[in-house]
Amino acid sequence: MGKLAQSTSKYTIYAKFEADGTVEKPDVIGAVFGQTEGLLGPDMELRELQKTGRIGRIDVEIKGVNGKSLGSIIIPSSLDSSETALIAATIETIERVGPCNAKIYIEKIEDVRITKRKYVVDRAKDLLKNIFEEGVTDSQQIAEQIKESVRVAEISDYKGVPAGPNLEMYDSVVIVEGRADVLNLLKNGIKNVIAVGGTSVPKVISDLSKQKLTTAFLDGDRGGDLILKELMSVAEIDFVARAPRGKEVEELSKKEVFQCLRAKEPTEQARTEIVKEEAQEKIPTYQSGVEFDKLSKFRETLENLIGTRAACFLDENLEIIGRVPVKEMFSAMRELDSKVIVLDGDIDQKLVNQCANNGIKYVIGMRVGRIRTPEGLFVLTLQDLK
Repeated sequence: MGKLAQSTSKYTIYAKFEADGTVEKPDVIGAVFGQTEGLLGPDMELRELQKTGRIGRIDVEIKGVNGKSLGSIIIPSSLDSSETALIAATIETIERVGPCNAKIYIEKIEDVRITKRKYVVDRAKDLLKNIFEEGVTDSQQIAEQIKESVRVAEISDYKGVPAGPNLEMYDSVVIVEGRADVLNLLKNGIKNVIAVGGTSVPKVISDLSKQKLTTAFLDGDRGGDLILKELMSVAEIDFVARAPRGKEVEELSKKEVFQCLRAKEPTEQARTEIVKEEAQEKIPTYQSGVEFDKLSKFRETLENLIGTRAACFLDENLEIIGRVPVKEMFSAMRELDSKVIVLDGDIDQKLVNQCANNGIKYVIGMRVGRIRTPEGLFVLTLQDLK
């Protein structure tokens, strides 16, 4: 028996049937071929049409309901529309299926090409939408991409440490922490850059600082503080620039890089600020009235956060009800009914004010700057909990 390929089908006949008793698929197919035989002449015999591939395989689905058989018949056709309609009308003349009286009616004749056309139109819309969303890369963007790839390729090795190209030709250098920082500055057009490569400052950095005007450009975290102290002890640093607190040089945008470098300060001023911060750290910010068991819970929570740059929110029972990145803690503070916030970061006036406005009683962090503490709010640092 021939089989009509789906790709050559033009129409699909959908029919429903109901038989008074139990019938099976062979009974239905036999009725379709047997009871339509001779009605339309030899050129329109279903068996012959199927052999030549003009009628496809007949699919039948049956289910029994209350002693009756209900089901559907699907017939693909590559005949033209009028011939397909004749075949469909012939199917409705069937009166028996197997041993049972039956009734068949045509539900619809579907034009397969219309369905395909709809798919083509919908798909074309999706593809066009993707084109608009991706946008067209203009010449300026292409030029920037080329410049960026060239700058990144310019990273070199200066006496064992990552640096920009031709470092010797510059009168000044920018000292950063690592290779990723060098890459970011090269990407943003700053070539007179060299990396420390760790907390132990190599001798080449010390030698360069005696020959050139130097600016230390460091991360805004505890690691940056440590490297700055080390640099000032072994090298002649003229200026200090810092990334914003909590951010690293390697993740700064071009605008942020130049803002930080423009805001650089003389080394002596940076040294004075470090001394002040160290003195502030030695002055306990612990405020009396905090029970010992709370201090123990605060210390445990903070120690588990160190290095994660995250903040935890605790309820009145000191149970953790939420944990988010530090940069998301202000929005989370408004959503969570918490009484305690513990963070792997520094406490500033903005955080203190926000906590007071949201009914938080305890703020615990790594360090605290110059702040005014509202009444009823306890501010503690890791130093206080030791």
